[in-house]
Order: sequence, then structure tokens, then C-alpha cells
Amino acid sequence: MEIPTRPVRDDVDLSRTERTPTGHDPEMDRPLLLDLWDLTKPEISFLVTISALAGFLLGSPTEIDGELLCMTLLGTALTAGGVGVLNHYLERHLDARMRRTADRPLPTGRVAPGVALTLGLALTAGGVALLLTQTNLLTTGLAALTVGLYLFVYTPLKQHTPWNTIIGTIPGALPALGGWTAASGTLGWGGAVIFAILACWQMPHFLSLAWMYRKDYARAGYAMLPVVEPDGRSTAWQMLAFTALLSLAAITLGLLDVTGWSYLPGALVLNVWFFVPVYAFFRSRTARDARRVLMASILYIPLLLVLIFVDRLVQ
Repeated sequence: MEIPTRPVRDDVDLSRTERTPTGHDPEMDRPLLLDLWDLTKPEISFLVTISALAGFLLGSPTEIDGELLCMTLLGTALTAGGVGVLNHYLERHLDARMRRTADRPLPTGRVAPGVALTLGLALTAGGVALLLTQTNLLTTGLAALTVGLYLFVYTPLKQHTPWNTIIGTIPGALPALGGWTAASGTLGWGGAVIFAILACWQMPHFLSLAWMYRKDYARAGYAMLPVVEPDGRSTAWQMLAFTALLSLAAITLGLLDVTGWSYLPGALVLNVWFFVPVYAFFRSRTARDARRVLMASILYIPLLLVLIFVDRLVQ
């Protein structure tokens, strides 16, 4: 998962940092703690954590164990933040080539690589250790698998094959399954479906972003689908197909005994709402419609969580 922190105009030369008339770079005055916080990719870590919350709510058979829930979410958040920092560390040289990412803490030198590496390892190890001591081996194993797949499979593949996005959906969806296993202690159909929802959701989310910044990705040498096939037909078709699969998975969740009567109508409305901007992009392939898909995708997971939470309350 990746979320742009601010819009970037591709026709503007942003290789130079904004400076005052005296030549002073205001970005260098940012507090170190703020830069370290940015390295954890807080927007992404938030979405990862609430996906684990959704899985936990669905996997809780009767009453929700509040202490276990807190430990699961904390461990997930620490692990996600640590992976975000390590991703910044591994891709710092590539980030320096992209206008969208050139002002990040590592490319600008505001944070030393060694500091980022230490922080990333500490957060990741702390998160996995917390899950190991407070949840169960299955959940811990899924967290460790997420770390390994994201950093050592998905991240390097981004430079070699457009299939990286599909492969990246696996570590992106595992935290939701981890929330399920933390609550239930086992894998199950409900866990498989919430995993499928998160996996399918990532495709329109990330491909819309990749389309918007395809020139930037090309500068850095990323083999994203919009870079490899710049006409956008494959990008548009994949976004449409995975959105349809997302809708099917969300509806399937409503047919299982892990949800109540109130979930399915809300899921139908939510997925029709999300399908509209995806279909608009399928027709137009414009940056404007891609941004609409991206913004809708950012809201989709929190809204899905609201549906699950409300359904849990009225059961």
C-alpha cells in the first residue's frame, strides 16, 4: 500500500527543494521526530491496523477480548511502521530520483540511513515480539511472513516486473488475516474472505496511484504496469476486474455466519459507490479520474470497518 502525502504536478521541476530568497532550505528545519514519524508511513500503517481490527471483529466468536484486541493492534501497528521505515531505507536511492518522493527524510539527508535502519529494525522486532507473547504462533507467523514478503520479495520486484503489484497484495492483505487468527486462533473461511477483500482492494488503490505518477516511476526505473504498458488499457482492465472481485468477496462475507443481517445491504451500497469512479477511469483513463479512484479507495477500508463494527453492535 502507498498513499501520496501531497499532490505533485508532473510538469513542474521539483528536483529542487523549495528555498527562501536567502537560499535557506526550510525543510531542513523540520523536527527530527516528525521526520521519524513520516518514515513509518503513518497513513499506510493506519490502514493496515484497521484492516487487522476488521479481521479481529469478524474472528471474535462471542464477546470481544479487549486486552487481546489492544495487543493485536499495537503489535500490528509497530510491525507495519517498522516495515514502512525499512522500505524507506531500501528505496532511498530510488526515492531521490522521483519528484514525488525526493523531499522525503532519507533522500534529503535530514535522517541518516543508519538511524532509519535502527528504527525500522527496532519497531519491526518489537511488533513481532509483542504478537508472539500476547497472541499466538499463527498470528506471529503471518506477521513475520508479511515482513519477509514485503521487504524481500515485493520491494525488489518493483524494479523487475509489472506483476509486482499483484504479488504485493499478499503481504498487504495478511494483517487482516492476522487480526482474524488473533481472535479465533485458527484459519477459516471468514479469514480467507477478509484476506481476499484486502488483496483485491489493493489493485485499484495502487494502480490508480501508479497511473497518476507513471512518469515518476519511470524516472526511478520501476516496472509498474502503467510504465510498461503506457496506453493504460491493461491498467484500466485490471482495476475494473479486481474491483468486481472485491465486490464479490465483500458480498460473500455477508453470506457467511460471521456477519449479521445489517452487513450485506451496507456492503452492496459501499461497493456500488466504489465501482462508480473505477468505471469512470476505465472509460477515460485520465489522471483526474485516477485520483478519484485513489481517494475512494482510501475511504473504502474505514467505511468497511464501520459496517463490520455496526453489524457487530446490532447482532
